[in-house]
Amino acid sequence: MDKLTIFIAITSAAIVLQMMILGGMFLALRKTTSKMEALAGEVRTRALPAIEQAQAMLTELRPQVNNIMANVNHSTDLVRGHMTRLDATIHDALDRTRLQVIRTDELVSRTLDKVEDTTQAVHNTVMSPVRQLSGIMHGISVGLNFLIGRRSRNGRETVGVPQDEMFI
Repeated sequence: MDKLTIFIAITSAAIVLQMMILGGMFLALRKTTSKMEALAGEVRTRALPAIEQAQAMLTELRPQVNNIMANVNHSTDLVRGHMTRLDATIHDALDRTRLQVIRTDELVSRTLDKVEDTTQAVHNTVMSPVRQLSGIMHGISVGLNFLIGRRSRNGRETVGVPQDEMFI
């Protein structure tokens, strides 16, 4: 056999094999196409009515949704206004409270200063003269004891401190 004949035979076999593969692909594609058309028909019969019904519901509900959104916006504006007023009221109350605390602090400070001044005045006018009088009385007592000659056995004076003087 000649090389040309062998080449033609192999080429013919390849073309026939290619034709069978293309025929199988054609049949598979045809089968897939029929399944896709059946699926598309089923989608049309089941999904399209649901989609149309949903669209109709959205069309009907759109004014109500818009109304709800308007109410929500209005309520938000009202709440924002009330919160602003509440904030201002709270700040005012806090400022007044701070002022009252400052006034109370000043009042307590002045009162404590006056109590301290009064204590000092009482000390100067009452306690100092009492101490001086007590010292004088003690001196007189020691002097009288010395003059009268009251001495202890070892030659020392016994000086008693009156109990009334110990309260100071």
